[in-house]
Amino acid sequence: MGTFSRLYGATGWLALGIAALVIFVLFPVLSLAVPPDSAFHVSSYWVTLLGKIMCYAIVALAMDLIWGYCGILSLGQGLFFALGGYAMGMYLMRQIGGEGQYQSDLPDFMVFLDWKELPWTWWMSDQFWWAMILVVAAPGLLAFVFGYFAFRSRVKGVYFSIITQALTFAAMLLFFRNATGFGGNNGFTDFKRILGFTIATPETRMALFAITGAALIGTLLLGRWIVTSKFGRVLAAIRDAESRVASCGYDTVHYKLAAFTLSAVLCGIAGALYVPQVGIINPGEMSPANSIEIAIWVAVGGRGTLVGAIAGAGIVNGAKSFFTQAFPEFWLYFLGLLFILVTLFLPQGVVGLARKLRRRWSGGAA
Repeated sequence: MGTFSRLYGATGWLALGIAALVIFVLFPVLSLAVPPDSAFHVSSYWVTLLGKIMCYAIVALAMDLIWGYCGILSLGQGLFFALGGYAMGMYLMRQIGGEGQYQSDLPDFMVFLDWKELPWTWWMSDQFWWAMILVVAAPGLLAFVFGYFAFRSRVKGVYFSIITQALTFAAMLLFFRNATGFGGNNGFTDFKRILGFTIATPETRMALFAITGAALIGTLLLGRWIVTSKFGRVLAAIRDAESRVASCGYDTVHYKLAAFTLSAVLCGIAGALYVPQVGIINPGEMSPANSIEIAIWVAVGGRGTLVGAIAGAGIVNGAKSFFTQAFPEFWLYFLGLLFILVTLFLPQGVVGLARKLRRRWSGGAA
């Protein structure tokens, strides 16, 4: 009982319970049981959009763990997200089988390029369990190796941000090449099935939506458990005064490396959940601009709050969905303006503003 009360108070658990009811009960009923011509029906469009935003929220939580609580501004989270997506995409491409355009067991892009067999990187890619291992291992191992050398070399601050952005850009250029064996510019798309279930059916889409919701709630609870533990307090101390923490006998490299690797794994899981819902993965997901946008989500919501990361991902991506449809040419201007306004007037983000207003209201009421 002490662990539960340490994570959240009564109000926090109530909010999580309401969120769970909405994700696991209300949305499935409104999507599957309510007729499509009803005003209360939730269409496949909204199921996919909200599922995608929940994937982004997981990435934002992962970013907040290392930036908000450890002071590590990584601009490579988009790469880890994409690696998890590609691991899942490889499995989904193998599930197409003979239903592709060329009716071959090889993915269509390989047939088009006159490949005769799968490259070694596709070994066991038709096995779901192996895909799940790759979803975790690919971003996790890359983050561990990269972070080990970077942190051991005492790379920090803006220099760490620059080299993570360079890593992301290099990976994007690599995946753009057809010879790499990952679909080149077009990436993977036209998925048919997952675990034998047709992806396009409303039931499968809702199942993916619910699994993503469970992953988001689980990631939030994991993040809360970490930041309220001794490990989390050490991370916060590293953020505020790393040299002082090191002088107290703590190996700061190990703490930062553990947080950075965990963050990459969470991004990979989010990418794996994203791909079957959106239906495509390509090197564009590795664009440095995407990783910068992830940082904006956290800044808008509020660094070092966890729930603020979720709010920021929802606010920015909800606005993005609206602007890219209504005013596509103004979206980037709006995003830049939003970041400037938050930096100048809301340094603690939306959650910080809400807390300030609540304290002011409570003081006024008293």
